[in-house]
Amino acid sequence: MSGPLAGQKAIVTGAASGIGRGIACALAREGMHVAIVDRAAAEASDAVVAGILAAGGSAFAVQADVSDEASAVAAVTGAARGMGGLDLLVNCAGVIADGPLLDTPLAVFDRIMAVNVRGTFVVGREALRIMAAQRHGRVINISSELALLGREQFSPYCASKGAVLSMTRSWAREFAPWILVNAIAPGPTDTPMLDIGHMSSEWRKKEESNPLGRIAKVEEIAAVAVFLAGPGATFMTGQCISPNGGAAMY
Repeated sequence: MSGPLAGQKAIVTGAASGIGRGIACALAREGMHVAIVDRAAAEASDAVVAGILAAGGSAFAVQADVSDEASAVAAVTGAARGMGGLDLLVNCAGVIADGPLLDTPLAVFDRIMAVNVRGTFVVGREALRIMAAQRHGRVINISSELALLGREQFSPYCASKGAVLSMTRSWAREFAPWILVNAIAPGPTDTPMLDIGHMSSEWRKKEESNPLGRIAKVEEIAAVAVFLAGPGATFMTGQCISPNGGAAMY
């Protein structure tokens, strides 16, 4: 494969399914060597790798829990060592839960923060350690439109994705000018996490209540990641791109 991203090395967390999988496959199609990092059963990540290899791309799987520091550090350092460097990190691993605030146990809050915030922090820290030594690299953190809009009964998730945006801006300033750090804040996207097949018609109407009147396709989110990884985004850092169908405009 040829092109501006060909031969570069990327780590994508949460890449066994959903948006992470879509981004990993899109980057591989651009010629990047991709480490598929996920805590899911090995079969799920191996299936993503097999699909990439069958399409002529390059990828391998790393099983890790980003909420566990030792596991996350080992995943980043091992993947970068195996690839011979690191050009791009996509922090996509995440969990979600909903429910009335007054009925939300602390364990639910802690789990969301452990994956969405601590996982992003630890993986990002280790990737940036490598990139800082190289004096080049890019980081893309996956936030959510709910960090911008808020939503009733999703306060732990909204808080976690708001924290991701704040870390993005902090890292962008700290590691400029050599490393570019940006965020993507997707609107509702057709993934297993959203679980459209089991969604009530009332809730689906809520998810589709944007000017474009629909839910995003994974490929539409992945295209933004490819852009941020490529030569068209060299003057962008600390930014949040939100493909959300117009639900949030700013």
